[in-house]
Amino acid sequence: MKAVVIDRYGDNSVIGIRDLPSPVPGAEDVLIRVHAASINPVDWKIRQGMTRILTGSKFPKVLGSECSGEIIETGAKVTGLRVGDRVIGFSGIRRLAAFAEHVVVSQKNAFPMSGNISFEEASTLPVAGLTALQSLQKLGHISPDSNVLINGGSGGVGTFAIQIAKIFGARITAVASRPNAPLLKELGADVTLDYRQEDFTKSSERYDIVFDAVSTRSFSECRRVMTPEGVYVNTLPTPSVLLYQYGIGFLMKKKARSVMVSPNSVDMQWMRQQIEAGRIRVVIDRVYPLDQAAEALAYSEAGHARGKVVLTVPGP
Repeated sequence: MKAVVIDRYGDNSVIGIRDLPSPVPGAEDVLIRVHAASINPVDWKIRQGMTRILTGSKFPKVLGSECSGEIIETGAKVTGLRVGDRVIGFSGIRRLAAFAEHVVVSQKNAFPMSGNISFEEASTLPVAGLTALQSLQKLGHISPDSNVLINGGSGGVGTFAIQIAKIFGARITAVASRPNAPLLKELGADVTLDYRQEDFTKSSERYDIVFDAVSTRSFSECRRVMTPEGVYVNTLPTPSVLLYQYGIGFLMKKKARSVMVSPNSVDMQWMRQQIEAGRIRVVIDRVYPLDQAAEALAYSEAGHARGKVVLTVPGP
């Protein structure tokens, strides 16, 4: 099978497309023929070695942690899933290997696909979609009365977050560059801010939730624009946020949280239902074939993607 492989950490020059043996599923795993795989910022951070504490130093590594496709083999102890099922797969940061023609995932991380969702759309849900949902719902405790700021509103996580916050009835301020303002409004933002012209951390507005979907502003910077019991959530577990989250945070009313996405059937079903009902639109900026993974990662790393970047895998 073809796969996107690195033999060491580094820049995009370390990426190669290689023929590898197809992986063998364990007793509680399924083998998926990948139709589409979604790129996230964590993928090029893994490539750079920024997550080596989790990914280790064993090579070669096949990149990618989320995909969609069709089950072609099941382990002996797999129940509820069959060969031929269309599924959304999450291999995770430790296991990786989704940027390939075939990938093995645990049966608990293989979720049924809905009929009216494309493979490209479905591949974006385990990481970006559920990161947005879990950040706002489980960590931010969003409600119809919430005043929410989303930093990085035009990115993959941000475009989901705006629409999710709108479903919950919140008032939404979305931060991105000015050319993206029409998209943010279309998705449901009440107010848009151009980060090049306005620094939201110096605003007179106060927010119940500050969701930094791109992790470019610190908790210390954002505290002054939070309500007395506001919550700051980011997507990168920095030492300072972890200190507030697990250490001295209990002494403070304002809270800091880092999201570690945990795909599950309840959240995945909720996302599928919203998409089927037309309340959430999956925003896809560019689609690349698997053999152009280096170009796709470079585009994602440049930080200008409007929504998601997706790889497609041609059939046999």
